[in-house]
Amino acid sequence: MMECKETGYIHSLETFGTIDGPGIRLVVFFQGCPMRCLYCHNPDTWAPKKGQTMTVDEILDIYEKNKGFYSKGGITATGGEPLMQLDFLIALFEGAKKRKIHTCLDTSGILYRKEKDEAYRRLFASTDLLLLDLKHSQADTHKTLTGQALQSVLEFLDAADKSGVSAIIRHVVVKGYTDTPKEWDGIGKIIAEHKNVKGLEVLPYHNMGEIKYKELGLSYPLQGMENLSKELAQKARQTILQSIRKYRSQNHLS
Repeated sequence: MMECKETGYIHSLETFGTIDGPGIRLVVFFQGCPMRCLYCHNPDTWAPKKGQTMTVDEILDIYEKNKGFYSKGGITATGGEPLMQLDFLIALFEGAKKRKIHTCLDTSGILYRKEKDEAYRRLFASTDLLLLDLKHSQADTHKTLTGQALQSVLEFLDAADKSGVSAIIRHVVVKGYTDTPKEWDGIGKIIAEHKNVKGLEVLPYHNMGEIKYKELGLSYPLQGMENLSKELAQKARQTILQSIRKYRSQNHLS
């Protein structure tokens, strides 16, 4: 039951993940997401209260069975959007920390609310690393691209910064939405204002989601859009890094 903080709805598990945090990891895909990103490749994780119910101990026991492989890794919570099951996420990460397991949260930050500050402080206290998906730097286009407002994301990043949780920003280059120097400069400005950001990953758009949309009987919003190149993503990353240095120099931040 969702009322039980020890139980959550899980879409799936990846027992040997290598791209969602450092080392080899147990990746826990939470079910449910309020975002409707036009390029989402996991629409099967949207619906809440679906998938399988699992307890914290069940997940941690799976980790323990493969513990030898995770010596330089840990557990990553991703989705969907893990913040939709905040109480269960906190319970999972606090349980992991008791076992000295490295914790990583892959999130959009979209569900952060200041009135839940105490709960988020507990979450940050048991989180070793954030992978924060920063979709767009401008409020209007962020709404168009994701169906949700940007403000909650920025407030989440502010709160994480105050808590001292290290973060890596992830940004996807999408043609017509996030493929301009102006947008990259905007992303750089946001990052420059947060000292806890320690890394940046820029990914090119890919259309792998089209297949899942078809299987689910959904219309893919970016139907026909071609994949973008790694070279463009690298160019975007370099521009964002230059922007970070510029704004931090202006603000005298190191």
